[in-house]
Amino acid sequence: MSSFSRSAQQWATFARSWLLIDARMQPPGKIASVCSVRLQGKHKPIYHPLSDIGDHVVVMNTRHIAFSGNKWEQKVYSSHTGYPGSFKQLTAAQMHQKDPTAIIKLAVYGMLPKNLTRRTMMQRLQLFPDDLLPDDILRNLTEELPQPREIPRKLSEYTQEERDAFPMLWTPLSRNKVSHPEYFIGTAHLPPAHITSGLNRQKLWHRSTFSDPQ
Repeated sequence: MSSFSRSAQQWATFARSWLLIDARMQPPGKIASVCSVRLQGKHKPIYHPLSDIGDHVVVMNTRHIAFSGNKWEQKVYSSHTGYPGSFKQLTAAQMHQKDPTAIIKLAVYGMLPKNLTRRTMMQRLQLFPDDLLPDDILRNLTEELPQPREIPRKLSEYTQEERDAFPMLWTPLSRNKVSHPEYFIGTAHLPPAHITSGLNRQKLWHRSTFSDPQ
């Protein structure tokens, strides 16, 4: 038996919640995917494409988003007003420097339905470049959503106990230690010219290192 009354369940289902998500070190596409689901209300059992039942989503730290690879320079945003000579292109780095919230906004806008409800859903999306939020929004927040991607920790953030407990994958060898000294061939029978030549030294090293023992 449920511990909540039917009226409380209906209120929790139909009410609009204010959700917070931190975009620090997160890919814009992952953040936009979470936001689009909440803005449309797909996480609710009463979801219908023609019903406006989505929640409010507040995204902070949009200035600190992360792209994989070289997408900051490879990804290009294009725009055209329809007038001659108004075609413009900006890389992701230029767009982010101009407006730290633009990349997340465009990503969410592209994942929402292409109809008249998209403009209404975008009005419930609040974007902030840093973690400084207005007091009226802080009072309305009801839940903080988990980040879609786990942030990898730096080596300096691990304790000494965690470093010692990490399994050693191989045994490091000393720089002056020879693993198989019997592989090396003698050079006493070679003239000095063959030994001092750089090319011959490289050949001798290759033979001594990678040749099979007799």
